[in-house]
Amino acid sequence: MRRPIVLVPACQRQLGNHVWHIAQDKYLQAVLLGADCMPLVLPAFGSGTDLDAALRIADGVLLTGAASNVDARLYGEAIRFPELPQDAARDATTLPLIRAALARKLPLMAICRGFQEINVALGGSLHQAVHAVANMQDHREDVRQPIERQYGPAHRVRLTPGGMLSRILGGESEMMVNSLHGQGVARLADGLIVEALADDGLVEAFAVAGAEGFAMAVQWHPEWQVESNPLAMRLFGAFGQACRDFQEQQHRLTAAD
Repeated sequence: MRRPIVLVPACQRQLGNHVWHIAQDKYLQAVLLGADCMPLVLPAFGSGTDLDAALRIADGVLLTGAASNVDARLYGEAIRFPELPQDAARDATTLPLIRAALARKLPLMAICRGFQEINVALGGSLHQAVHAVANMQDHREDVRQPIERQYGPAHRVRLTPGGMLSRILGGESEMMVNSLHGQGVARLADGLIVEALADDGLVEAFAVAGAEGFAMAVQWHPEWQVESNPLAMRLFGAFGQACRDFQEQQHRLTAAD
């Protein structure tokens, strides 16, 4: 059988005089090398996206991180920092995609902005600036540091005992993660299960309750140099296996018809 196809929604960016639909190479490489699946970039067409056509060929969905913030108006708040980048086209693409993918029981993995998108898509809200919240630490990277330092271990997360993430990672109870985000979960959406917490109480990973397959999101960046990170390889490996299981299930259903 062919490699499973994983949809990776693009960001929409204005570069020079033209609008681009782009996805960072590190996410695509993590799908290819960590999950052993074939990434397929989905343009950020918003309401113009034919989700049925896209999901009909998909065996999984990966939601990436991005420089932009999820629009606060989507969870009922005014935008506090309008100077920070937004991506309305991506919001209009990913939030319906999340709900459609879950309805189809597609394997779903999300990272950083994607983690925040799932929470908003399912009715949760975000801290627009975690570092401005009392008793929360600053989870942003130091942009003055070399890229290797920015993506280096930044703080500990404690994994939920017996949770899906802990099981995937071989029973780990805690781990060090990188941290490159300004926003974070404020109100966790109904139907999401906490899988990891930072020491300041910020939700760092969750799973979708009742999902038959893989439906997991993390706030950190496991895609960074994925092949040199055994825990990240386990995470992407579990996602890839879920995509293969979904593909095989669909193949059996088609053959039965």
